[in-house]
Amino acid sequence: MSKNDEIGKAFDFDLFKRVFAHTRPYRVTFWVVAVVAILSAAFAVLTPILVKFIIDEPLTNRDGEQLLTVVLVMLGALVGQVICQLSFNYYANLLGESVIKDIRVRLFQRMMGFKMTYFDNSSIGVLVTRAVADMQRIGEIFSQGFFVIVADLLKMVSGAAVMLFINWRLALIVFAILPVILIATRLFQQAMKVAFIEVRAQVSNLNSFVQERIAGMKIVQLFNREDIEKEKFRKINEKHQNAWLKTVWYNSIFFPIAEISNSIGIGLVVYFGIIQNIDNIGLDTKGSIFAFFFLMDLLFRPLRQIADKFNTLQMGMVAANRVFKILDTESQIPDNGTLKKDEVKGNIRFTDVRFGYLENEEVLHGISFDVKAGETVAIVGATGAGKSTIINLLNRFYEINSGDILIDGHKIQDYTLRSLRSHIAIVLQDVFLFADSIANNISLRDGTVRLGDIENAAKQIGVHEFISSLPGGYQYNVKERGSMLSSGQRQLIAFLRAYVSNPSILILDEATSSVDTYSEQLIQRATDKITEGRTSIIIAHRLATIKKADKIIVMDAGKIVEMGTHKELIKKGGYYNDLYEAQFLAEEVA
Repeated sequence: MSKNDEIGKAFDFDLFKRVFAHTRPYRVTFWVVAVVAILSAAFAVLTPILVKFIIDEPLTNRDGEQLLTVVLVMLGALVGQVICQLSFNYYANLLGESVIKDIRVRLFQRMMGFKMTYFDNSSIGVLVTRAVADMQRIGEIFSQGFFVIVADLLKMVSGAAVMLFINWRLALIVFAILPVILIATRLFQQAMKVAFIEVRAQVSNLNSFVQERIAGMKIVQLFNREDIEKEKFRKINEKHQNAWLKTVWYNSIFFPIAEISNSIGIGLVVYFGIIQNIDNIGLDTKGSIFAFFFLMDLLFRPLRQIADKFNTLQMGMVAANRVFKILDTESQIPDNGTLKKDEVKGNIRFTDVRFGYLENEEVLHGISFDVKAGETVAIVGATGAGKSTIINLLNRFYEINSGDILIDGHKIQDYTLRSLRSHIAIVLQDVFLFADSIANNISLRDGTVRLGDIENAAKQIGVHEFISSLPGGYQYNVKERGSMLSSGQRQLIAFLRAYVSNPSILILDEATSSVDTYSEQLIQRATDKITEGRTSIIIAHRLATIKKADKIIVMDAGKIVEMGTHKELIKKGGYYNDLYEAQFLAEEVA
């Protein structure tokens, strides 16, 4: 969607109704806010009426007892107004926070179901902005936007009605100023709408840049990119600043115009109500003049606030449009399968599988192979041969273009996603750990996995000693992305995580390609343990680690070029033999 389209859609009533549909579970809170807004308007107009009465009656008649009574009534009205304002602020914010809580949960749940393709093509910083900053803007629709506007409109209408009742001629003089403020308000709203959309775009760009650079700080420092990245950040930050300065500029123009208009209105009331013949315009009491001063403030001040609050509403609507755009995105892996199995044997079959990440750019060209239950199968080949793609398809991170993938004779589409993935565990080359304890990174906060189970599993595969040596042992916090551990240690944690899940199918994707010799020995020993009795697929870079595999699949450019055991492939003297000899010679030279 272009920026112009977004501006046009920034406040449409269909979107507005869609946002407000989320208030249905909170009907009681909604009506409390509405009633309090009405009472607040009533208390607001009561004060000018009481002021008029005080000047015309107790003060004119010098009636102290009556004055005390009216002052107490006014005090009660002020207390009531304060209570209404406090209640309004609390319940309007409560409603807003409740709504964005529900929408944020829906958004996060929606994003968790997206295909990997969506994340491949999306900025993480932008998605974070949508889930956090934009979501807060939606909450402001309720707490600082719509309900405040409605409450202010009620005060304005009530104030105008009282003005007409007191003296319609003087009221019309005041109303004559309104077109100036209304025109200025309309122009202000249009300008701010464009400015706010630019602000949100620059906030997203800023978040994306900062998130990406912080995540890649090692590369920035390793290649001495600090000055270059600083200059890029300065330019992005300058655009962000300029976008906000536009809003400041528009505010600087509008609010003085509103103040001048208010002052002109006061001057006209004084001129026509006092300096000239008051009786000619039907004004009978002095209290009416003072009442008009209060009522004008009740008329003009909310009008100025409405302009400001309407901008808040506009920003909320722009944010809602962007959030709902993600909610409306159709990028889910179809989860139409009905097959749920507590156990699978682990028989895998690929039949003429074709796939491409991009349209008309095929990565796998008719792949077919079988893996029997309990077998260990290795997949080797040069970078880009399609090895990891096979793993992505087996887990249904992506959907195949054609062909079939079967587990125990059933197409993977026949399984529910939860059931399918519950039987598969993966250890990736690039291990991701959460900023949490080792125990929680292994169990992923699964309540059925106890600490004792983790410790027993760690002992079985030989990593208990390593974990116990860390401060706090299994409660050691590895920080964001496991930054407190070495790459080899992270790999061991990921290996234990896979083992604890007790999968029927185990996948090791280049699990030993970036670890030290000691960690490799631990992982190799663990591999022998964890692959016992279960189907295992090993994507290997170092061919020496897969000699014991029951079958080796050799891939090149998205096709299977050879298949057999290590001895069979070496004896054949083909592609695999060339890879093995090249790697063996390279290790000897090293």
